[in-house]
Amino acid sequence: MTLYESIKSINFFNNLKKDELDKLLDFSSISKYKKDSILFYESEKNNRLLFLVKGLIKIYKFDKFENEIFLYHIYENSMISELNSIYENEIICFSNASFIEDSTVLSIDFEKFQEHFLDNNLLVKELMQELLHKTHQLQCLVNRELVFDATAKVAFMLYDDLKMFNSLKRQEVSFMLHIQPETLSRVLKKLSRDGIIDYNQSEIIIKDEIKLSNIFKGVGG
Repeated sequence: MTLYESIKSINFFNNLKKDELDKLLDFSSISKYKKDSILFYESEKNNRLLFLVKGLIKIYKFDKFENEIFLYHIYENSMISELNSIYENEIICFSNASFIEDSTVLSIDFEKFQEHFLDNNLLVKELMQELLHKTHQLQCLVNRELVFDATAKVAFMLYDDLKMFNSLKRQEVSFMLHIQPETLSRVLKKLSRDGIIDYNQSEIIIKDEIKLSNIFKGVGG
């Protein structure tokens, strides 16, 4: 995929005209990364606005005992960068990012992006939408870690990202949700007994989305 095709594949840039896309090409580039490689570490600083063109990224931190704390995934066609200001050229990384799959990343000079686009009221709404999405991810993270019990955690992941749940080993899901594997198995069996899911060792099928969503909706809200 060429640089131009990569930019066109990102919904963020859908409303740009041909001359605007050409201008963006002048200060953009694409990079390919292998599975398990690191994109950036927490507290690193850079001046590039990053988008995931293809692949999958894990965002995580470490606690004081050096235990990995999973935060969330970034999927293709999404902004990677965590912005704390649109008035500064430097972007601070607030967490660690590594690749779960072979991936392609679009990189844009943030200072020039501000000069040629944001300062001319171009892509401002799109950037706001991406930042709101980041805020929503944070809200989900707060609920998951501070509000939801084990059943709500499992129900939310099944409802929100069934494909990811089914692609992972049960131990990996337990690690992500910060619950014991035995607890995950117990919750899945209960949801199956209640007729909410069809549960076997290889795949989960949701039978009643309304009952599933009712488990976590309103909790912490």
